[in-house]
Amino acid sequence: MNKTFAVLGAGMQGTAAAYDLAKFAKPAKIHMADVSFEQAKQNAWRVNDLVGSAICVPKEINALDPASLGNFLEEVDVVLSCVPYWMHPKVAKVAIGSHCSMVDLGGNTEVTLRTLAMTEEAKQAGVTLVPDTGLAPGLVNNVGQYFLENLDSVETIRLYCGVLPQNPKPPFNYKLTFNIEGLVAEYEDQAVTLTNGEIRLVNTLEELEEITIDQLGKMEAFTTSGGTSTAPYTFQGQVANYAYKTIRFPGHCERMKIFKDFGFWSLNDVEIDGKSIKPRHLWHKLMGDGLAQFVDKDLAVVRGVGIGKKDGNDVQWQIDIFDKEDELTGFTSMERLTGFSCAIYASEIAQGLTDKGCLKYENAMKGTKLLSELEKRGVGITYKLG
Repeated sequence: MNKTFAVLGAGMQGTAAAYDLAKFAKPAKIHMADVSFEQAKQNAWRVNDLVGSAICVPKEINALDPASLGNFLEEVDVVLSCVPYWMHPKVAKVAIGSHCSMVDLGGNTEVTLRTLAMTEEAKQAGVTLVPDTGLAPGLVNNVGQYFLENLDSVETIRLYCGVLPQNPKPPFNYKLTFNIEGLVAEYEDQAVTLTNGEIRLVNTLEELEEITIDQLGKMEAFTTSGGTSTAPYTFQGQVANYAYKTIRFPGHCERMKIFKDFGFWSLNDVEIDGKSIKPRHLWHKLMGDGLAQFVDKDLAVVRGVGIGKKDGNDVQWQIDIFDKEDELTGFTSMERLTGFSCAIYASEIAQGLTDKGCLKYENAMKGTKLLSELEKRGVGITYKLG
């Protein structure tokens, strides 16, 4: 392929994405960029050691400095934005100005819409931008796409995803695998669904249900935001019901709902000892530090259920993904499913297989193809298509 890629944000997901590009995309070079040169250097060397090649080059870049970022991106064909979700539109604007294509990990639908609004500028620059190419949103919705691509008609798509510790510990039975700000956004903001053909906004930490996972037993699933992103709007008219829930160990939802109901995630200032603070920022600090102390290997579960018709028959198809932290590379399941998915989209763009402009991820690539690519990477996928 001989293209130059850049990974902006040399953290967990970004490093896994760089590894995937190095192994599968045949790159000329991969710039591993971060505001911390030490982190960029450490993880660039990690990827180089894993693939046995000096393909990754560390760079110190402040993504919020447009001039510095713009100069950096001028020699890059595709940049993978693996920074906190609120920064993606800022990076997108600079990428377009530098004639550089881009993918990002998503995390907030309103933020994604700001990137998608730049589509005319992207077309004029001759580049492609695809937000939301991570796990959820992203991979989990590619499972939903599979049903739409392979069933004759679809009435209902139910999607589930959870990244969990292999050895859960109370009271939360949870391991923080991504930014604490993103976790609160998932639990606090409203979720977008399709219900009987109509777009509906639903409250999060609601609609609790029991779900059985073969490898784990009885689990719980509940509404969270961001997982569907733009898909309900895109698929309206093609499917009547489309919804996403997060999977956790039983009891997690109830405990988290206490923080939500009692205002711990409020962004309204409160005065304590003469000082004004935002409860959510305090919660980010305390809970983020607390959860970070729990060290454990992780696992990821994705489930999709598609109900519709095939060859004139009523069918219910189910796709399950169960992935564990990889002992050989040291990449967690969260890193693998998120970073690898993002890299697959970046490779698709680099090969010239996508249209120009800012594309919704569900329009940029076939779900069937993405699942096939993940299987090539050793991700276990079970299809129950009876």
